[in-house]
Amino acid sequence: MIISGKNKIIHYVSKTYKGKVHDFTILKQEFPYQQKWFAKFRTRLDLGFQAIADLYTFSELVIPHKKKRVKKGESNQLSQEQIRYNKQVGKERIYIEHSIGGMKRYKILVYRCTLKSENTRNVIVGVCAALWNFTIT
Repeated sequence: MIISGKNKIIHYVSKTYKGKVHDFTILKQEFPYQQKWFAKFRTRLDLGFQAIADLYTFSELVIPHKKKRVKKGESNQLSQEQIRYNKQVGKERIYIEHSIGGMKRYKILVYRCTLKSENTRNVIVGVCAALWNFTIT
């Protein structure tokens, strides 16, 4: 998740979760929708957060368009305007994808983690994020 204020960009890395937990579920747990967490920010999200506009308020929400599921034989193509918009969103989002890939250079994030301590796992992710930030500055 990328949150933009007036002159700063905030990249949010959540705590770790065991097993398979969807990103949207994590967001709802860490940012309860009763509060206006994102009302002052421009927020960029990926397609995993399609229904977020129903729960949260945003200054500006940037999320790509998704092809709709249709019956066999019908067209689900995006319009040229939607394709251009998705490309623009992708150009902004590519830096986040590069950061995620850069953090995975530290092989401890790539392989399955068998540590029992949630705190230790969170520290490892934090250290890898800090090392990657140190590398790009």
